[in-house]
This record gives sequence, C-alpha cells and structure tokens, in this order.
Amino acid sequence: MEAPHNSPAAETVGNAAPDGVTVSLPVESPEQMQALGRRIAGILRPGDLVMLTGELGAGKTTLTRGLGEGLGVRGAVTSPTFVIARVHPSLTGGPALVHVDAYRLGGGLDEMEDLDLDVSLPESVVVVEWGEGKVEELSDDRLHVVIDRAVGDTDDERREVTLIGIGARWAGLREF
Repeated sequence: MEAPHNSPAAETVGNAAPDGVTVSLPVESPEQMQALGRRIAGILRPGDLVMLTGELGAGKTTLTRGLGEGLGVRGAVTSPTFVIARVHPSLTGGPALVHVDAYRLGGGLDEMEDLDLDVSLPESVVVVEWGEGKVEELSDDRLHVVIDRAVGDTDDERREVTLIGIGARWAGLREF
C-alpha cells in the first residue's frame, strides 16, 4: 500500500530512486512493532543498511529488538545512545547486527566515518537510528523505515510504519 501523500514518509519518497518502493503498515502496540522487526529480519541479508526515522519514543529500538530476534543475534538489543554503536554477533551463522544511534552525532559522514560502518556493512546488517542525512552515502540501496504516530489518534501506542526501499535491492518490497 502506498504512503499517504500528506505523510512525512511521502515527502521522503521524492528522494528515492526510481526503482524504490514504499509500503505503509499500521502498528497497534510495542509487541506488534517488535513482531514487525522480526518480519523485516526475514528479508534482510548481509550488506543491508536500514535507516530508522521517528521521534523520541516512536519505537525505533523496539523495532530493532525485533530485528535482532529475527536475525538470531547474541545479546539484548537496547538503545546504544551512550555507546553510539553496538555489534550483536549472530548465533545462527547469519549476519551480525550493527546497531547505531546517531542522535548525538553531528550532520554528515565525518563522525560516521569514525565508526567504520563501511567496513562492517558488507558482512552485517547495519541499522542506524537517527541516520537520515548522515548515512545515505554508505549505500545506494537501503531500507528507510519511518515511524509516525497515527494521525488524529488518541492512542499513544498506535504508529504508522512506512518502509521505503531505495535502490534495486528493494524493488520487490511490494511483496512484503
């Protein structure tokens, strides 16, 4: 399903590659957000870059926790705010999960380059919270996940999650 044209995610689509695809999904609870992460993990492979965008408390880390469960990685997935990046090796022979919180980093790739994400990217799944405007140059292909509070909804847990597949790698996202 396409993102509504008045959503913040729809504005982002304008910057997507012509072969990029957009899918919007309603999420009713933190448990559903974590389940969505597990579902997304099923389509991830080594070399994938996932950018997470959403306000504080939107569910970015909860989604990443689900990604970690789905990828079968070691260690509890928690917000890496104070360590900036945390690596979770695979317990199943799959890719490691590199979880980055770029909230406290300045704009551009300078500080991101210090993390050597380009070295980790080919064999890992790299997930960057607050990565918009900071990590796009790492890969022509990326999955941008935008988490918005449901418009006009009084339930604090409801979210609209928009998956924006950018590049040829994500052309089949419609099947998600």
